[in-house]
Amino acid sequence: MDDTSSLGKVSSSTESVATVTSEEFVLVQSSAAGSPQGSGGKPRLKMSWNGSEQLEKAMEEVLDDDDEVKVEKSSVEKMEKHSDPETRVPEPGPAESIPAPCSPTVLEEDSVQFNKLSYLGCTWVKAPRNEAEAQKAMATLRAESAIPIPITLHVPCGPDGSVRIVDQASGTEIASFPIYKVLFCARGQEGSVESDCFSFTESYRSSEDFQIHVFSCHIKEAVSRILYSFSTAFRRSSRPADIRDTALSSPPDSDLYTFTVTLEIKEDDGKGNYSPVPKDRDKFYFKLRQSIQKKVVVSVQQMCNKELGIERCFGMLLSPGQKVCNSDMHLLDMESMGKSSDGKAYVITGTWNPNLAAFQPLNEDTPKDKQVYVTVAVDLVVTEVLEPVRFLLETLVRVYPSNERFWYFSRKTFSETFYLKLRQQAPDRVGQSDAVYEVVSLQREAERSSEEKGRLASPNEEEEVDEDSDSEISSGTGDVSKDCPEKILESWGAILNRWHGNLSTRPKGLPSLVRSGIPEPLRAEVWQLLAGCHDNHDLLEHYRILITKDSAQEGVITRDIHRTFPAHDYFKDSDGDGQDSLYKICKAYSVYDEEIGYCQGQSFLAAVLLLHMPEEQAFCVLVKIMYEYGLRALYKNNFEDLHCKFYQLERLMQEQLPDLWSHFQELNLEAHMYASQWFLTLFTAKFPLCMVFHITDLLLCEGLNIIFNVALALLKTSKEDLLQADFEGALKFFRVQLPKRYRAAENARRLMEQACNIKVPTKKLKKFEKEYQTLRESQLQQEDPIDRYQRENRRLQEASMRLEQENDDLAHELVTSKIALRNDLDQAEDKADVLNKELLSTKQRLVETEEEKRRQEEETAQLKEVFRRELEKAELEIKKTTAIIAEYKQICSQLSTRLEKQQAATKEELDIVKSKVMGCEHCRDLFSTLGTLQTSSPGRDKTSTEPLDEEKDGLKEQLRTLELELAQTKLQLVEAKCRIQELEHQRGVLMNEIQAAKNSWLSKTLGSLKSSASSSSSSTSQTPSSPKEGPA
Repeated sequence: MDDTSSLGKVSSSTESVATVTSEEFVLVQSSAAGSPQGSGGKPRLKMSWNGSEQLEKAMEEVLDDDDEVKVEKSSVEKMEKHSDPETRVPEPGPAESIPAPCSPTVLEEDSVQFNKLSYLGCTWVKAPRNEAEAQKAMATLRAESAIPIPITLHVPCGPDGSVRIVDQASGTEIASFPIYKVLFCARGQEGSVESDCFSFTESYRSSEDFQIHVFSCHIKEAVSRILYSFSTAFRRSSRPADIRDTALSSPPDSDLYTFTVTLEIKEDDGKGNYSPVPKDRDKFYFKLRQSIQKKVVVSVQQMCNKELGIERCFGMLLSPGQKVCNSDMHLLDMESMGKSSDGKAYVITGTWNPNLAAFQPLNEDTPKDKQVYVTVAVDLVVTEVLEPVRFLLETLVRVYPSNERFWYFSRKTFSETFYLKLRQQAPDRVGQSDAVYEVVSLQREAERSSEEKGRLASPNEEEEVDEDSDSEISSGTGDVSKDCPEKILESWGAILNRWHGNLSTRPKGLPSLVRSGIPEPLRAEVWQLLAGCHDNHDLLEHYRILITKDSAQEGVITRDIHRTFPAHDYFKDSDGDGQDSLYKICKAYSVYDEEIGYCQGQSFLAAVLLLHMPEEQAFCVLVKIMYEYGLRALYKNNFEDLHCKFYQLERLMQEQLPDLWSHFQELNLEAHMYASQWFLTLFTAKFPLCMVFHITDLLLCEGLNIIFNVALALLKTSKEDLLQADFEGALKFFRVQLPKRYRAAENARRLMEQACNIKVPTKKLKKFEKEYQTLRESQLQQEDPIDRYQRENRRLQEASMRLEQENDDLAHELVTSKIALRNDLDQAEDKADVLNKELLSTKQRLVETEEEKRRQEEETAQLKEVFRRELEKAELEIKKTTAIIAEYKQICSQLSTRLEKQQAATKEELDIVKSKVMGCEHCRDLFSTLGTLQTSSPGRDKTSTEPLDEEKDGLKEQLRTLELELAQTKLQLVEAKCRIQELEHQRGVLMNEIQAAKNSWLSKTLGSLKSSASSSSSSTSQTPSSPKEGPA
C-alpha cells in the first residue's frame, strides 16, 4: 500500500496529536513506517579492490538483514520512494489532479524537511491540549497575519531531536523547540478558512507557560503528512523489557490492570448505514465482502483495579497478516472517539477503504485452503501512564464476492482480555510530569497462559515453532552467559598462570580447555594470548596513526557498519560508540593492508572482537587473523584460495556425506552458493553470538581449518532436512532455518562438540588442494587460446585503464599542486609587500616615539629641579620653625623662673610684714587667732591691699598671654609638619611616576621595535629585494 493513501486525510473533522513526554506528557507511537522493498532499496554487495563478480550474488546474504532489523524507518521516506504521482494524495474525484504537495525531503538521518509553508505567528494559551483553544488561535492569527513569513519546517524523526523553523529566504533559523516540549498538534477545521493551517503548542521555559505556533500550508493536502511526521517524532520505544531501574522490585498484583478489548467491523449496506459483518459460527472468523467501504470499531473497557482515565486515541492502525511489523501497519482515518453511552468503555471508530493497494490481500476472494489474518491496533494516551498503551488484535477473516449473502452466521462479538502491568515511577522522576506509572508489560490472556506453559516446554519445541517462520534472524542476536563453574575457572587460572610464566609456548592442556569453550570473562585475555598480540606495542602505536589517515573505501565502510550486528545494543545506534569504533578499525585496516583493503564481511569479525576488547587490541587481533591465520589469502588473486576451499569442502562431503553430496550434485547446488559467508566471515554474519564466539575460540587455537569441521558438523546435523529440500528450499534452509537452530546455547555447544570430534586430516586437505590445482591447470590448458588471450587482454586493459586513471589522477594532483603553490607564492609576495610597508611605518613611529621620549625626559628633569627647590624651601622653613620653637621654649622657661622668684619674694615680704605686725601690740589685736583681720577702719585696709591685687592680676594676664602665644606656636608647628608630610608624599608620587615612565610599556615597545627593525634590516641586507618591493 502507498503510505500516502493511508495518510492522505486523517480525519474529516479536525486532526490533533496529543503527547505526554518526560515533562508532562506521553508520546503515542506513530503508524506506518517502513523501508522500501525490492532491489532498489537493498544494499548490493560490491567486493572492493579484488572483487569477484562470481561471488557477489553468493555474498549478498552476508549483509542482507536490513529490512527486518530496521522496521522503525520513517513513513515519509517510504512515501517518497513508493508512492506513485497519481496516488500521492487521495483524489476527491477521478478527473482531479493535485500537484505534488510540499514533499518532505529527508534532510539528514534525524529530520524531515517541509517547504512551501508560512509562519503566521504565535500566542499564549492557558490550556495546551485544548483543541478549541487551538482552533481559536489559528483563526485569530490567520485573520491578523498581514504578511506571513515563508519558512522551512524541520521535524525530527525521533524523540531526541528538535523542531526547527528556518526562514526560507535567508536560511536563518527563526526558532527551535526540543520535541519533548511539544505538547499538542492540531489542524484547522475542515471546510473552514483555516483548513490549510496546523499548529502545535509547546511549554515555554516552564511547565506553566504555553505558546501555540500557527502555520499555513500552500497545499492543503500536505497538512496530514506534516502531522504524521510529528507523530513519528513522538514515537517512544515500546520495549517492555527496557527497565531502567532494576533495583526496584517487580510490581505487586495491585499494579495489574485488566482490560477487555472488543473488535467489530461494519460494512456499508448501500442505504447510508453501516451494519456489523457476520462471523462464522464454528471457526469464528469475520466474513467480509469485496470493495465495500467498512468501519472498524474498537471498544476498550477496564475490568478491575483503580480506574485509569483514557485521554484520547492517538491513532487506529490496520494491516493484513499476523505478527506484522510496526512499519507494515497503516493509519486509518479516525471518525470518532470517546466514552460509550453507559460510560463504561472507550469506543474508537475508524473508516477503512479496502480498495487501497495496501489492503489488497483483504479485498480478494479467499481460497478455501487459505487463511487470512487482519491485525488492528489502537494507541491510547492514558492520563497517569508515562508511556503509550497499544492494544493489538489479530483475527481471522475470509473475503467473499461483493454480492455474497450470508444466511448462517454468529453475532457474537470478538473480544480479547489484556493484562497491563504498571509500576510507580522512581521518586526522582515523579516531579517531572503528571504521569505516575510506567508500563512494565502488556500481555494478552493467551500469551499469559502460554507463557506459563512455555516455561515447561523444551527448547527444541520452541525452536521448531520459530523455524517455521520465513524471517531470518538478525546478525548479532543471542545472549552469551558469563556464568562459569568454579572448577573450570580454577583450571583456566592454573593454565593462565603457567602461560604468563612462559609466553613463548602454549601450556599443555590448553586445546582441550578451548574445545569446551573459553569462559566469557576470560575471552579477551585468552584471544590476545592465542593470537600472540598481548604485548604488541608497535602495532598499537601504528593503529593510532592509521586512524588519522584517509581511506579510499570510507564510503563502503560507512554503509556496511550500519548493517553489522544491528540486533546488538552496542552497534544498533548510528552515532554510538560501537559503530564509531567499528568504523575506525575497518578504516585503519584498509589503510594498513593496501593490497586487499577493506572487503565486505570483515566488519563482522571486527565487531566480534570489539565486543570483548578495546578497539586498539581488537585491531591487533584482526591483523593477526588476516595475516598469520591465512584469512587474508582468501581475498587475494580473484578469490582463488577461496574456490580451493570450496573444492576441499565438496571433496570432504563426497567422502563423509556421499548421499548429501550426490543430492547437491543433482540439484546443481555448489559450495560457493551456501558456504561463501562461512569462510569469508568465519560464521559471524548469520549465526547467534554464543556459537560465533565458540568458533572464534577454536579458530585462534587450531587455525583456519576448523571451518571445515564446523561446516561438516552443520551439514551432518541438517542432512535429513537438506535431502528432502529442492534447490530453492536448500538455499532458504541455509539462510533462515539453519542459524535459528543454534540460538539455544545448549544446541550450539553440542554442535561444537560434534565439530571437534570430526577428523579433517591436514594431509588430505593438501591432497585436495593439489587436485584442485591440477584441475585448474587442465581447465586452463583445455581452454581455447583465443578465449584465454581475450581474458588476459581484458585483464591487461583493465590494469592499463587503472594505471591511466592513476596517471590522470597524479597529473591532476600535480597541476593542482602547482596552482596551489603559485597561489601561495603570490600570497607570500603580497604579504611581504604588506610587511615592508608596515616596517616603514613602524620605523617612522619609532623615530616619533624616541622624540617623544626625549621630550618627556626633559620635562622629567625640569620637574625634578622644581621639586628639589620646593624641597629646599620646605627644609628651610622647617629649620626656622624649629628655631622659633626652641626660642619659645627658652622664653617659657625664663618666664617660669621669673614667676617662681617673684612668688618667693612676695612670700618673704608677706612674712616680714606679718612678723612686724605681730610684733606690734597695737596691730596684733587687729588679727584674730584665725588670722582674719578685725579692722576698725575698713577704708585704710582696703587701700593697703589694692596694689597687691593689681600686681597679681597683671601677672595672671601676662601668663594668659604667654599661654596663648604657646598655643599659636604649637598650631604653627603642626601645620608645618602637615605641609612637610604633604610635600614628601608629592615627592614620592612624582618619583614613582618617573620610575613607571622609565619602565612603561612604551619603553618595552620601543625596545621590541628596535630589535625587529635591526633584524629586518639585517635580513634585507643579506637577501635581494623582491621585485614588488619599493625603495626603503
